[in-house]
Amino acid sequence: MKLGNPFRACLLSTFLISASFWGAADSAQAQERGELRIATSYKLMTLDPQYANLNENTSLLSHIYERLVYQDENLELKPGLATSWRPLSDAQWEFKLRDNVRFHDGSAFTADDVVYTIERIRDFLKPPSGGFRSYVSGIKSVSASDPLTVVIETNGAVPNLPLFFSSIFVMNRPSEGFETTEDLNAGRSPVGTGPYRFESWSSGENLELARNDAYWGGKPAWSKVAFRVIESPAARVAALSTGEVDVADAIPARDVASLKERGARIASVGAARVNFVQFDVSRETLPGVTDKSGQPIGNPFKDRLVRRALAMATDRGILVDKILAGYGTAAAQVFPNGLPGTSANLVPGTPNYDEAKSLLSKAGFPDGFNLVLAGPAGRYPGDAESLQAVAQSWARIGVNAQPSAAPFSVFNTKRAAGDYAVWYGGTSGEAADIILHTLLASPNPERGTGALNFGKYRNEGFDAMLAKAESIEVGPDRNQALAQATELVMADQPIIPLYHFHHIVGYGPRIGSYVMHPRGWTTAMQTLAAME
Repeated sequence: MKLGNPFRACLLSTFLISASFWGAADSAQAQERGELRIATSYKLMTLDPQYANLNENTSLLSHIYERLVYQDENLELKPGLATSWRPLSDAQWEFKLRDNVRFHDGSAFTADDVVYTIERIRDFLKPPSGGFRSYVSGIKSVSASDPLTVVIETNGAVPNLPLFFSSIFVMNRPSEGFETTEDLNAGRSPVGTGPYRFESWSSGENLELARNDAYWGGKPAWSKVAFRVIESPAARVAALSTGEVDVADAIPARDVASLKERGARIASVGAARVNFVQFDVSRETLPGVTDKSGQPIGNPFKDRLVRRALAMATDRGILVDKILAGYGTAAAQVFPNGLPGTSANLVPGTPNYDEAKSLLSKAGFPDGFNLVLAGPAGRYPGDAESLQAVAQSWARIGVNAQPSAAPFSVFNTKRAAGDYAVWYGGTSGEAADIILHTLLASPNPERGTGALNFGKYRNEGFDAMLAKAESIEVGPDRNQALAQATELVMADQPIIPLYHFHHIVGYGPRIGSYVMHPRGWTTAMQTLAAME
């Protein structure tokens, strides 16, 4: 059972290149390379870069749009469309922008576009299309002091503001009003500053891109990029094996050995993310939750003892060693131990079924109960298998869980509709506090907290500790405060952290190397062509 922290080692073993991660390759690599074909598990849901903060949108739309700040493969902040930034006071920031950058329609990128971007997210997009609002909820005002300078006033100290901008794509200001998501999805071509231009999109099927020869970072290596959405892991593996595609993401760990035998190469890196079980703790009764005779019962997940019992009965070792084949680490918090903001005191342990049964009995469920354990199929490595393994662990304490896996689009719709009582999910973030803010803080649209807190968990003590930690300047004191807040909330067990999986990508002979990123993005910019 792997309970260590290979995250840093995985980063160090990642392919390192001298060229900028998002920029063009060197001159030898940037010669004509034709079309790059990528099989991806990511099903692009929208062409609106600010609609939903999901990896499928973030990953694919990063070819078209760019951010002010870039988070590199070591999660360090680097200049993007902003060349520098500095606090002018506790409540004011200044960002200097890159000169001679143009959108795909030929218009110049200026500070006014940044103002528009922030105002669109903060004032125009509303939940559920407000997944990025938490990043700008603390902004009081934004202005352009000159064409290449943005000044931002915040409601109090927001020391993490530059990090927030590493997740926000910049859009160009239209002649009037705000662009709607409907207009963008209906065929109006997305216009960004990125290395590739939009050509066509068929929702759930493919995304076609063409090289932006006027890209400020240099000429991209591939003349065209074709993303083919293949949600089935087996089908992605087959497409790579037969040479139908050059790159395939989200490779199951069980297929690594056979792919290598067939000549494919593999890149992997520890993920800056967590996969978990999440409970609905708000409703009085829940769908699919009954006693052993099949009669509905009150919501058992309102009781912390029940949540703790299920966590104690979850065998993370099987998940990591058997399902992930070692391509992951067991989890006890939202980020792998050792990253900023994590607690050294939170370490995943082995199951204790006797103690778990005792906790269930104290909570009034000596015989256990029945439930449906929902989750997506094919979205995360080993997701459907993880449902089965968790259900088997819980059966040992009398909780009969019926696994129910569905394509992510179906799962996501049903979860939003309240069809599930408990489910398997996953999320990633720029930093530990971002995940805490989004996943575990009390839902509050005005503050932008709890966007992924689908279980409606609320803990005022944790909210206060997190808010205090977020007001501290980036550094050791902030990290310690975040660790203490994490310890408090995890003692309440609103989720069961399962594992931090490794991103695994396979690539064929046309690819020289693939640069992994811990955020799990799949892009043409990570792909260097083989030298001929």
